[in-house]
Parts: sequence; structure tokens; C-alpha cells
Amino acid sequence: MTTLFEKTTIKNINLRNRFVRSATWEGMADEQGAPTLELNQLMADLAQGEVGLIISGHAYVSSEGQASPWQMGVHDQELLPKLALMPKAVHAAGGRIALQLAHAGAYGIVPEGAIGPSVIANQEGNKCQEMTRDDIQQVVVAFADGAALAKQAGFDAVQIHAAHGYLLSQFLSPYYNRREDEYGGTLENRARMVLEVLAAVRQAVGEDYAVLVKLNSDDFIEGGLTVADMLEVAELLEKAGIDAIEISGGTIWGPSQYHAVRFGPEALTSKAYYRKAARLCKAFVQVPVILVGGIRSLDIAEELLTEGAADYIALCRPLIREPDLVKRWAAGDREPSGCQSENACFGPIMAGKGISCVVK
Repeated sequence: MTTLFEKTTIKNINLRNRFVRSATWEGMADEQGAPTLELNQLMADLAQGEVGLIISGHAYVSSEGQASPWQMGVHDQELLPKLALMPKAVHAAGGRIALQLAHAGAYGIVPEGAIGPSVIANQEGNKCQEMTRDDIQQVVVAFADGAALAKQAGFDAVQIHAAHGYLLSQFLSPYYNRREDEYGGTLENRARMVLEVLAAVRQAVGEDYAVLVKLNSDDFIEGGLTVADMLEVAELLEKAGIDAIEISGGTIWGPSQYHAVRFGPEALTSKAYYRKAARLCKAFVQVPVILVGGIRSLDIAEELLTEGAADYIALCRPLIREPDLVKRWAAGDREPSGCQSENACFGPIMAGKGISCVVK
């Protein structure tokens, strides 16, 4: 019988259970994008809390792709010595860690440098520049270089961020992607960049290294990526050699029913936001499916595994509140997470103090 606490393997990574820490912006890197001692300790705490696979916060692969201040970067070889301290800390605590590779696209924090598939305004009303074919290839190379740097630093895997309205998600979504060349129009064309990124990353890290992807189930915006689109993209990624797919949804900005970050009573009453889409995806592909979003109890996590909605259960905000939540559940205490989904944990980030739960 498949259980949440059995040992498993993704590619060649041996994991102690089926729980995943899903990536979030911790706001705890230095001005150059290097992880600080505090950020490394946060990752070590998650490993000590017996999370099977930890995925780092999104790390920008090139300077114009930075999404937030105090964000981790993987854009410069000079970061290697400090980057290497993160997996070292996790491994010392018995854990496994993947680095998430990302590019903000239209939502880059340097307005004059923001780029995207098409001209579109960000949340401040600043318009990005439409990427040329040369721009696209430069970013593809940046993803590959970032993956190579992550492997060199000792990370066990990388995850390509193609969700939440960031650059690769923007290319996949007809809401953002209005191009009329080979990177726009049909779904096959809109998926071209993420497939090129996967191919370049694979070449950079080799066949034996785990490469994951985070994918929107649905953009939840009119004219955006749909569940049907997601299934086709998942199939294309599987054929191209992806090792696992994490299902999420929503965008960081825009007229969305479900933003990438949810809060309040609706979040608490919704038990796994994307379970239907994940179940469809799992029936559609053979690679492992990871599901994140609104999972607050061991009972729901077990349901998702039993009903075939996912192979791995990903948590984020519950682990901000309680880094040793998985360890507590494994010990037999089935009390749900105390996370209230009010997003107060982002208050300290905006003050430059890094993410933490402030609700007692």
C-alpha cells in the first residue's frame, strides 16, 4: 500500500517520504542574491523537520529576471561558494533539496529592464519590452547556466518555474503571449520556450540529474491557460524528459479568481485547490505528480494520495508556521496545521526581515 511516509525515489534522489516543501519567496538573500546564514538555517530546519524534498525559493537566472528584493539568485558563478552552503546545511540534517530556477519576465523589479513574450503592463503599470528571438535564446542559456551552477553547488535537483504568471508561465498563457511568430499562437508554439529551457537544462546537468517543473493547472483569468492546455503541456514535458511535475495555479497579479497566494476563509474551507486538475494530470502522464495548495491536514494529504490525485504532497505556508510539521505527523500527532492562510507571514518580508509566521 502506498503511504505518505514510505521512502521513494525521483530520478536518482532517495527521499524519506512523500512530502515536499513547495517554493516561496523567503526574502532572506543578500543584495547579490546569495543565501544568508538565516536562510540556510531555515532550510536546515525543514530538513530536521523531516520534509522529504525541499524546494528553494525562486532563484533568478539573470539580473533582469529578479522578481523581488532579497531574492535568491543563481545568475553569477561568483555566488557558488555561498550557494553551496545551502545544500551542505540540508544534507547535514539528512534532507534533500532542489533549487527552483525562475525569471520574472514582465514582473521584473527593474522597470526599464523588464522583458516578456509581449508588451504588457505590470502591477505598477510599467510596460515590459517584447522579447526578440535573441532575448529568448539568452534567457534559455541563463536557465541552463543556472542549473549547472546549482548542480555544482551540490543541490540534488532543479525545478523550472513555469507557473504563477512568471516568464515561462507568461509564454504558455495566451493572456500574456500575443506573439505571432513561432513562440506564439498555438499551444505548441507557446510551449516552445519552456521545452527549449528543459532541453538546455538537461544538456547542462546530464541525464542522471533530476529536473522538475512547476506548472499552472489554470491561470484563472479570462483568456489564460486552461486545464486542457496544462494537460497538453504536461504531456509535451513528459515526452521531453521531465522527471516530475508540480501542479499549482493562478497568477501573481491580474483579474484572477485564484491568485498564486490565497488567504482568508475561502482558503481555509477549500481542501486542496487544484486536486481535480492534478487528478487529471496524473491520469494523463506517467511521471510523478506533486500537488500544492490548500493542504492543511494529514487526512486530506492521505485522501489525495489514495484517490490518485498526486504522488507527492507539497506544503508551503504550513511549514512556515511549523517547520517540523511532517515530523509531528510522522510521530502520530494528526492535529492539522495551525496555518490560517491570512498571509501575515509576508509582513516581515516586506520589512526586510525575511518570512516568518507572526500569528500565535
